Amino acid sequence: MVPPLHPGKKWPVGAIKRVRSWVQFCSISLLIMTCMKVWKARFLSGLQEKMNCKEEVTEVSVCSILWDSFRLVLPDDVEGTLGSVRATTCTLDPCPSWLVKLAKDGLLDWFVAIINASLGQGSVPSCFKQAVVKPLLKKTSLDPSVCNSYRPISNLPFLGKVLERVVAMQLQEFLDDTDFLDRSQSGFRPGHSTETALVALVDDLRRELDGGSVTLLVLLDISAAFDTIDHGLLLGRLSGMGLGGTVLLWLQSFLEGRSQMVKLGDTCSDPWPLTCGVPQGSILSPMLFNIYMKPLGEVIRSFGGRCHLYADDTQIHYSFPSESKEAPRMLNQCLAAVADWMRRNKLRINPDKTEALLVSRASDRGIGRQPVLDGVA
Repeated sequence: MVPPLHPGKKWPVGAIKRVRSWVQFCSISLLIMTCMKVWKARFLSGLQEKMNCKEEVTEVSVCSILWDSFRLVLPDDVEGTLGSVRATTCTLDPCPSWLVKLAKDGLLDWFVAIINASLGQGSVPSCFKQAVVKPLLKKTSLDPSVCNSYRPISNLPFLGKVLERVVAMQLQEFLDDTDFLDRSQSGFRPGHSTETALVALVDDLRRELDGGSVTLLVLLDISAAFDTIDHGLLLGRLSGMGLGGTVLLWLQSFLEGRSQMVKLGDTCSDPWPLTCGVPQGSILSPMLFNIYMKPLGEVIRSFGGRCHLYADDTQIHYSFPSESKEAPRMLNQCLAAVADWMRRNKLRINPDKTEALLVSRASDRGIGRQPVLDGVA
């Protein structure tokens, strides 16, 4: 309620609106400043914790270091990044992400300081490495008392995702410059999509049919692929592709020391430490997963097979003349090598959900070629 100007007189309508706008602006500014103090305290605490507990990075000397430090950001860079990150608010955020975006002009200098400190020291604050998981019923027809009826939805702190986006853009530039990723990988890459993966696969199959060959197509299903990645193996691959210095230290810090809690209604579980996997809902995780999976394509091609990948979806196909008796045996050897590679890299194939198709002309159907994966035909 705005007090009267003088006894018996009223404020003009326009003046009342300006006063209310000013009060609202002051309230938002106070809230933002409080949130920034919370972020700053958490950030400094996380950095101090990391400095007190340094860990060794095991590097694989495959090639010389090609990238050892991040490019620091400017206010314009952070402003663009804030615009590209979806305004999803996590329970751990000190204020709603939409409010942060709304007040970004007054916060850019704070964000630049926090992001550049993280990039320069090769450390991710621990407050950015906590996730809140909410179970979501997959279908309304499913039994809500059964755990498998739910899909876990992971939420990460908003400012942590802004920091990830900055790193992801520089990592993508490095991958493009070095052409590191497998050429058959279509997942989470600029200019690639599920459409390009399907077009490439169908084109390969049709070309083989036109040439008079038949094709055995195996569709692999990997169980909880993102959750079982071994951190040591991934860091070794990052080192082997030429990363070092604060870049490799930052990625190690990003992977290690993570935790998650489950939130159901107003109740939260205690935080649970995560010792493997890349975080769900993360911007960087799909890129790191693509790097982790690169050797798989080399294994498949070493047996004369071909593959198409979209993140953890893998299609292996092997083409041969319809009268060939040797080709199915070669495919089975390839599948045995793939299963062995999966085991050594802490990934697990689900044979029950893995499918095999014979792509041929009508006259070649039913010739009894059955690929075998982990002893299952």
